Amino acid sequence: MTTPVTIIGAGLGGLVLARVLAVHDVPVTIYEAEPSADARAQGGMLDIHEDGGQPALAAAGLTEQFRALILEGAEATRVLAPDGTVLLDEPDEGQGGRPEVQRAALRRMLLDSLPAGTIRWGHKVREVRSLGGGRHEVRFADGTAATADLLVGADGAWSHVRPLVSDAVPAYAGISFLETYLHDADTRHPEGAQTVGGGALFALAPGRAILAHRESGATLHTYVALAESQDWLDRIDLSDPVAATKRIAAEEFDGWAPELTALLTDSDTTPVPRPIHALPVGHRWDRVPGVTLLGDAAHLMSPFAGEGANLAMVDGAELGRALVAHPDDVEAALAEYEQALFPRGAASAAEAARNQAMMFGDDTPRGLLALMAGEDPTPSLDPRD
Repeated sequence: MTTPVTIIGAGLGGLVLARVLAVHDVPVTIYEAEPSADARAQGGMLDIHEDGGQPALAAAGLTEQFRALILEGAEATRVLAPDGTVLLDEPDEGQGGRPEVQRAALRRMLLDSLPAGTIRWGHKVREVRSLGGGRHEVRFADGTAATADLLVGADGAWSHVRPLVSDAVPAYAGISFLETYLHDADTRHPEGAQTVGGGALFALAPGRAILAHRESGATLHTYVALAESQDWLDRIDLSDPVAATKRIAAEEFDGWAPELTALLTDSDTTPVPRPIHALPVGHRWDRVPGVTLLGDAAHLMSPFAGEGANLAMVDGAELGRALVAHPDDVEAALAEYEQALFPRGAASAAEAARNQAMMFGDDTPRGLLALMAGEDPTPSLDPRD
């Protein structure tokens, strides 16, 4: 294939696509808004599924490098009642199919696998427009522009490429997160470290949850989740984070065990508000020449199926395979890719919506415990997407 591929966005999906193409000597350029690879933190833990991210990384020829990143013991899972009663405590015995890695380490591995100069950092997209004949122009905030013979939108929830193929926009999913971190927890926050354990923690009640995970370096990464209107986050004054977190704990988690609410109130960082958005379940579009989407740009969903990062990598690998398999017919490759993309994304988005309703519904945490006991075929929930 000689048609150069232009990717917008250097997230996991775009990087897997670029790697698969590079392995097959397909010319590819990624334009990324961030000024450098280390411009911001890359989030927390990811569980990489044996039927998702792992085969995608194998297609990219990176299985050995991926295995070197796995954090032993991080698949452990605990479920607690709001009063701190332990409802489930499953150790990581090394037999699970979803090993954990740090997102930042996984992204760095993918970045390092690409030829020098593949990524053009500091290129924030301002506008994308069709030039006709399957070609598109991408204009950047710095006044420069690029012409794409094949354009891939891997630019996330608020994709600038998506409007070329779809009028859909993400809608608030009814859940808001506050993200916090406790550092050096074994020494500085021993009670919190013991509460979370070696892997993931779920503490659930109708309409609210505390979801946490132990990361490398004894960091506890927590999402305090509430089923509130979108303006709830806007009303929180984080200029005084100590007062704000104490107020939220008192008002929203009254009666919860102090070792759970301390994951919020003892935060070593200013809490970051994270409203959760999703595209319509089953989002799809008609074939538009010369352009397609992957990852959150194509099928943004809530994190309650734990599929977002895995799907993005699968999308990248499958799109790369299709392009390599049809070197002289880009449109055939894109049609083949999208034919599988749409049902794949729809199934995971529907699962995420079901799991969200179950996790925050009146019957919680019964449904979660049933899933983890193998009483339902739906995959286990995971807040680490």
